[in-house]
Amino acid sequence: MILHLLTGALTGWSLIIAVGPQNALVLRQGIRREHLGVVLAICIIADVALIGLGTIGIGGLILLVPWLLTALKWLGAAYLVWFALITLRSAWHATGLNADAQPRTRRQIVRTTLALTFLNPGVYLDTVVMVGNLANQQGADGRWWFMLGAMAASISWFLVIGFGSRALAPVLAKPRVWQAIDVAIAVVILGLAIRLVLS
Repeated sequence: MILHLLTGALTGWSLIIAVGPQNALVLRQGIRREHLGVVLAICIIADVALIGLGTIGIGGLILLVPWLLTALKWLGAAYLVWFALITLRSAWHATGLNADAQPRTRRQIVRTTLALTFLNPGVYLDTVVMVGNLANQQGADGRWWFMLGAMAASISWFLVIGFGSRALAPVLAKPRVWQAIDVAIAVVILGLAIRLVLS
């Protein structure tokens, strides 16, 4: 139980910590203290729902098509390796975070957050397909603990970067910090890919 929960949390953190447009938006709004609550609510609810749908949906498909588990295992491993390589490339070209100076209305922020959340193909590959795939590699009971771990990681990450961003603003402006984060993510992701192949 604890192992599945911890594995889910580590997977969730590894996939969500990667510097992308959604995280950058949360950081910017946190630094500026502008409509942070609504941004966090949208990101957290969407992520929790997508993780749940991924776990339940992939599990249902596996029951209907047993060979799908093996296919997803190899596709998942290939995707994790690709994700790790992309993250390493991001580390090579790391840049600091810059907060926008132009204020936005609540409606504009809601539209932007929804677009960055649901119009990004990566969110479906990472949150629905990848997390769902990895969850269902944990066994019938283990997948639910894995799912809860991934959900907890998502919630904690958004809360930390949202409310901690103002204090972290001087640090986040340094490219070296993002480099270190990206390299650490790549190592964890490669470890998950190896574990998936050997499982």
